[in-house]
Amino acid sequence: MLTYLVVFIFGAVVGSFLNVCIYRVPRGESLVLPDSRCPDCREQIAFYDNIPIISYILLKGRCRKCGSKISFRYPVVEALNGLLYLFLYFAFGPGVQFLIYAVFISSLIVVTFIDLDSQIIPDRITIPGTILGILLASTLLPVGLKDSLTGAILGGGFFYLTAVVSRGGMGGGDIKLIAMIGSFLGWKEVLLTIFLGALSGSIVGIFLMIFKGKGRKHKIPFGPFLALGAILSLFLGKDLIEWYLNP
Repeated sequence: MLTYLVVFIFGAVVGSFLNVCIYRVPRGESLVLPDSRCPDCREQIAFYDNIPIISYILLKGRCRKCGSKISFRYPVVEALNGLLYLFLYFAFGPGVQFLIYAVFISSLIVVTFIDLDSQIIPDRITIPGTILGILLASTLLPVGLKDSLTGAILGGGFFYLTAVVSRGGMGGGDIKLIAMIGSFLGWKEVLLTIFLGALSGSIVGIFLMIFKGKGRKHKIPFGPFLALGAILSLFLGKDLIEWYLNP
């Protein structure tokens, strides 16, 4: 039980750093300096006000200095990253694979919230992520170099053709994101990711049209759905593929 608590806390602490990335990466700011500050009053946040999840609760969601509201996204990202690290620990146990997939999942969380905020997927994450995925898949992961390269090329190539045929219906960020996902998961799981991402995106799109009055031309960022599909494929991919091929 203590081990699970440590894993969750570790994930939440990393999640606190992910919030920094989500805020600063789209702005081209350093991830190291300056220290965390309130985005409204620009005052430095004390260490005791920067404890994941707990500080938000104690501060009642407001800055201690100026009283401005702190986005609910901060504790959500911290808790989400902590929970996903717990699932990773259950699925893979302690070791190298846990650490690699932790980096992968955290990068997907950053991409998701940046895409929701700004409708961009930064190359600073996806391009190095693809290279890292290929290197790790060929050395430390069971995916293997051939499967990793095939996944990256198949996923990125399919989305590139989609962008050409639809004349811009698919963004360049999505192309690079699916290539990164393919490099970590391989070609079977990247196809499953595309299917699950499209399915979940369609469900949300239909919901928005029916209940929120959004038109068909209303833009919905696809990155979060690809990230969801990738996480489901990581945890359930082999079982889902086996069930599909051998019902």
